[in-house]
Formats: sequence, C-alpha cells, structure tokens
Amino acid sequence: MIHALVAGGGIGGLATALALARTGHRVTVLERQDAFTDIGAGIQIAPNGFHALNRLGVGRAVRDRAVLVDELRLMDATTGRELVALPVGGRYRQRFGDPYAVVHRRDLHTPLLTACRAIDAVDLVAGAGVRRYRQDAHRVTATTADGRTFSGDLLVGADGIRSTVRAQLLGDGPPRPCGHTIYRTLVPMERVPRWLRRNAVTLWAGPGWHVVHYPVAGGSCLNLAAVLDDGAAEAVSGRPAERAAVLRRFADPGPVPGALLRLGEDWRRWVLCDRDPVDVWTRGRVTLTGDAAHPMLQYAAQGACQALEDAVVLGDLLADAPTTDVPQRLERYNAARRERTGRVQRLSREMGARLYHPAGEDARARDALLRPLDEDALHHRVAWLHGAPVRADARGGGG
Repeated sequence: MIHALVAGGGIGGLATALALARTGHRVTVLERQDAFTDIGAGIQIAPNGFHALNRLGVGRAVRDRAVLVDELRLMDATTGRELVALPVGGRYRQRFGDPYAVVHRRDLHTPLLTACRAIDAVDLVAGAGVRRYRQDAHRVTATTADGRTFSGDLLVGADGIRSTVRAQLLGDGPPRPCGHTIYRTLVPMERVPRWLRRNAVTLWAGPGWHVVHYPVAGGSCLNLAAVLDDGAAEAVSGRPAERAAVLRRFADPGPVPGALLRLGEDWRRWVLCDRDPVDVWTRGRVTLTGDAAHPMLQYAAQGACQALEDAVVLGDLLADAPTTDVPQRLERYNAARRERTGRVQRLSREMGARLYHPAGEDARARDALLRPLDEDALHHRVAWLHGAPVRADARGGGG
C-alpha cells in the first residue's frame, strides 16, 4: 500500500485522494484553509469531466446537483445576433455518453468531500498548508506553515495556480496575468426577468470584452461573469468590486448584456492568469495536478475537467504500484497528460482572443468562420475534448 500526501483540498486534490483511495492506497490531504470548503461561483462540466466523475463514483451525485443545459450560445453583443449555438441535448449526450452541465463550485466539491470522508483510508487535515518538502529515494516529507511534518511515499501538489509545491519543484515564478479582468456575481433567479432566463450557457461577445451567464444551484441562481480586456498586469483574486464601478467599466454593452450587468450587486474581481505549458511537472516522488500543473484560462471551460482527468489517470497508474515504482509511475502520468493539457491551455488562450474579444475585421473573420458550422460540424469539432476517454495511455494524449 502506498501512502500519498496531497497538498490542497479543492476539487483537484479531493478527486486525487478519491482516485488513489479507491485503488487501495492511503491518502493524507493537507488543506491550507481551516475548513474543507470551496468558494467561487459557476463551473461548466463537459462529458469528459463526467467520465472522470463516474470513474470516481460520484458522477450521479454531481448530476443530481447540476443544471443540464440544452445549448452553448455565442452572441454578438453589438448586433444582438446569435453567431453560433452548440446543442448539447439529446444527440450530443448520445454521442458523448454524458451531459453538459453547469454547477456551483460547492455542488462539485461537496460530493467529492463526502466520498472522501466515507473512506477510512483518507485523512483530511485542515489548517495545514504545505510550505516546503524534502525527498530522498524512498520517502517525501512535507512541512506545513505551522511547522508540522507529514511523510509518505509521494506528494501530489494540487494546491492551485499559486502552488507552493510547484514553486519548489519547478522554480518558475508566479503565474502570468493575461491582461483580462473578470467580475463575477450570483443573482437570485427570482430577480432575473423571465425574458433573460434560458437553460443555456450564453456568452455575449463584444470588442475587447464579453459577458457570460447560466443558471446554477439547481436553477435558483444566475451565475454572471463579465470580462474586460484591459491589460491588467497585477494579479488580483476575489477582491470586492462596487456595482457602480463595474457598470462604469462596461459603459456601452448593448441592451441584453446591460440588463444582465445591472442585476449584479455583490461583485468580486479577479485578474485572469495562466502559464505556458511545460513538459515536466514531476521529479522523483513529487508531482503536480490541475492548476498547479497546467493552469489555463477559463475560456474553454475545462479547468475542473482537466483536474478530474488528472486524478483518474494518476489513480490508474498507481493502482498496483509498489512503493519502489512510484517515481517511474509518476513519470508515466506526466507523459500521459502533458500533450492533452497543453493543447487545452493553448486553446483557452486562442478562444479568448479569436472568438470572444475581436473587433472590426477580426470580428467579421470570426463570424465568417462560424457561420457555416451546423450541429454535426460543431459536435465534430469538440469531440477530441468533450468525448475523449479518460485513460492512462501516453500515446492517446492521456485523455
């Protein structure tokens, strides 16, 4: 039996713990916060995410909490026209085997946490943020911010985009602000006019900005996010933003985005960050998953899904591993995942630039590219991402 240490008790960390424990290993999860909670707003889960959740045994629990949307819509905020719509109902679900859904973060985190708590082999330790580690040929020891030490056969850094495990492992500095500011809020659905309600993920694309909205929390709230390409260069995370300031920054958004923005009250602000893809995020008995390994912008809506895939692949590769084989198995995990996750990182950047924020001639070129795409063509284009099986085969991109 392997004893794994997991730094981080968010979605990726709990999924990793669950994947390892379900294959017979012991896991200690070290969470920086004083409680195992997950803040934030909405998350989109494509079928590849549900494939992973099914493998972890929590797919049904997440689906029961989710809103299964009918379509993904891209709208031109300037003209009010629909540019393209990707149906994700019957034919899509039949092709990819699972739905496309939206959830509040807690509705994904809670089933993972409940499943971990039900397994004796998982030890959840709050208030234990990993500050540093040391390793030798046989063991790895993590030291927390308050001086405690925990030893195991491997350490998984699932501690997010500002990972302390990555900082020591790769030493590649802080993540890169991409120059986009995002404002997020949740609006009780009873405050949303009926003409603005739709069972869809809808994105309004403007020149240098966009607004996206969809129902979460069983349809009781509208998740609302507004993104501005403002050249922001300083990382900001979850800072409160005044409603009047948000409305000033989106001064001429058009009738529908304007009506949506005026609904928001309790706004918070982030500056979006990511990193360039790297080939190596494993050394010895230490590896990374999720945003610690391959942080990506939100524009492909795949951050959580890729972390879930990481967990399943890592669990598969360590399922029958003796402790002596851990370094080699971690290298295989890294090799299995780097091509696919790197492709998603690059896609996420491209979508922000080419689909959501172009103006003038670039916007007309986007419209011409999207106009001929019918339902079959759209399903074909997303098949590599939404329908890829979760497997530990490096030749298949690990996805």
